[in-house]
Amino acid sequence: MQLKKFFTPQNVAYLAVLTALVVVLQFFGGTIKITPATSLSFVLLPIVLGAVLLGPFAGAFLGGVFGLITYLFGVTGADFFTSVLFQSHPFLTALVCFGKGICAGLAAGFVYRLVNKKNAYVALFLAAAATPIVNTGLFLLGMIPMAETLTLNFVEEGSTLVYFLFIGCAGINFLIELAINLVVAPALFRVVQVVEKQLTKKKKKTEEES
Repeated sequence: MQLKKFFTPQNVAYLAVLTALVVVLQFFGGTIKITPATSLSFVLLPIVLGAVLLGPFAGAFLGGVFGLITYLFGVTGADFFTSVLFQSHPFLTALVCFGKGICAGLAAGFVYRLVNKKNAYVALFLAAAATPIVNTGLFLLGMIPMAETLTLNFVEEGSTLVYFLFIGCAGINFLIELAINLVVAPALFRVVQVVEKQLTKKKKKTEEES
């Protein structure tokens, strides 16, 4: 997609609204703790919606915004878990925060494009599932180089790092994010249908006028 075709006033407006949603939902979700290391997260929903409506690179942009806020929480100390990681591994923390968000948005967009030709409804469900899978998978991979910091600060005596990451941290968070995405996916599908119908009508009207 050429930049000129993507940055239409309508697309920019959609992207602005979705960016605002990412910011609001991340700030809101960050205050509701599930465990000391994880928060309730609805932020992946606008990322999926952006990736589906506007394409993979819009999803990547929204994922980058998500990553930026997460990283800033760590820099400012607003999130204790990310702050501890930032103090010991500032570059790795940035890489994980931005990398997992951006790749999750890209994955949603590419999965939707790939499957949409066969079944739009299934495509949206798969895109909604791909986002938390990629987000959590890259988070876990990113924690490996920071294992010592995690063990010293978060793993309780008698427990293990594996249990902390897969059960107490990423496991619970992943299941909640996946459930939220899949439950809301039908509603997202309706939104996508309405928006795409409006875009098609506008395109036809423009072609007729020209």
